[in-house]
Amino acid sequence: MSNIKLTTTRLLEGIWEGILTSQDSNDNYQPDIEVSHLNKPLDGVSVTEDRDNGWWLVRVPVPAAALSDGVHSFVISDKHTGAKLNSFSILAGEPLNDDIRAELELLRAELDMLKKAFRRHCLETM
Repeated sequence: MSNIKLTTTRLLEGIWEGILTSQDSNDNYQPDIEVSHLNKPLDGVSVTEDRDNGWWLVRVPVPAAALSDGVHSFVISDKHTGAKLNSFSILAGEPLNDDIRAELELLRAELDMLKKAFRRHCLETM
């Protein structure tokens, strides 16, 4: 079996990109990948070989229908083995804002607590 690795490079203009490499000793590996969202395969995934560099460019267009409130995960796997190669998630929407605001408030409260404890410690050690 090939030792394949898919490394994320970027998400730009609605297209996730990654570099797929193989450590196949006989150099016969041909990628056949599948990307799924909500257990359904996505269309438009492309895998382009770069023979000079010895890797493949994987491009996954994120469908507009997948963009809605909440967290949406995309799983990239090898069709032959079913092995997960990589994944990415997109977070969006109003519920997310509430989560981030709550987390920020918690961080501020913890920082204030640490500042008070540090100041108290400094006064006590003088």
